[in-house]
Amino acid sequence: MDYLYLYDNFWALTVTGLSLGSIYALIALGYTLVYGVLQLINFAHSEVFMYGTFAASWILLFVGAHANGSAPEVIGWFVLALVAAMLMSSAIALLLERVAYRPLRRRNAPRLVALISAIGASFALAEAMGLRDRITAWVGLDDVLHRYVINARENIGFPDIIHPDPAFTLFDYKVTNVDILVITSAFVMMVLLDQFVQRSRLGRGIRSVSQDPEAAALMGVNSDRVIQVTFALGGLAAGGAAALYMFKIGVSRYDVGFILGVKAFTAAVLGGIGNLRGALLGGLILGVAENYGSALVGTQWKDVVSFVLLVVILLFRPTGLLGESLAGTRA
Repeated sequence: MDYLYLYDNFWALTVTGLSLGSIYALIALGYTLVYGVLQLINFAHSEVFMYGTFAASWILLFVGAHANGSAPEVIGWFVLALVAAMLMSSAIALLLERVAYRPLRRRNAPRLVALISAIGASFALAEAMGLRDRITAWVGLDDVLHRYVINARENIGFPDIIHPDPAFTLFDYKVTNVDILVITSAFVMMVLLDQFVQRSRLGRGIRSVSQDPEAAALMGVNSDRVIQVTFALGGLAAGGAAALYMFKIGVSRYDVGFILGVKAFTAAVLGGIGNLRGALLGGLILGVAENYGSALVGTQWKDVVSFVLLVVILLFRPTGLLGESLAGTRA
């Protein structure tokens, strides 16, 4: 094990781990919200994230964003990419709820059936993006949308509108503007979501349905509306993560959500599935632990480190680090 490398690059690994962990945490919020309300693992949430990465890339391609923009242009492009990704992911999340889950819920289908539906929806959404060139050809739009559907099963790039430049030095690591942007933006979005659930009327509805759906219905809470809001909020968080991921990593593809989705689910379980603040904590811990582990045993073991950490936590604390469910949060 290369302990010397970890020691020499401790702050670099920590900051970059927090940056990636912030993205994990935002995606994990979608898992934890849906589980808290429906007791359902929405495995198609990874594709909700994936569609957001494409929306962020496509909108900047559409407006002609480039690497040499002025400061006002860069700010505008950042906001545009963020909004496009969040709207796209939220729309996909609502579509999932309407098509894949609501009919099963109204028929009182077993949770196993809903889980199978989630897995099927995940594959369907991923393949729809991977076959978008053929789909547009079938409807006669391949010429019009050529720039957006070409090489459908290959990587798509992202304009380098924010080049990573050192902002300040933390001990021996030069923290970049992209690190600051990702961590700060993710933290702000997570705080806003947490406060929405804690303080808003819809947030109280989400917590009441999570705690006791029948009692909530007797008190006049519209459970269908609450579930729709829950999926929409999870989609907005995944879209925010998608945009930040593209600014940080700069590359996406039709199956990018698979590994990232599993890691975000790991983060949600790590912090305490159904706990919003647990998702934040789990994501940050996972991102940093991955970096430390890859420094010690090699980058090829990075994904293994994540799942070993999950197994260890489940062995000693099955409810996660915080353990409190969405239903048990402060009224």
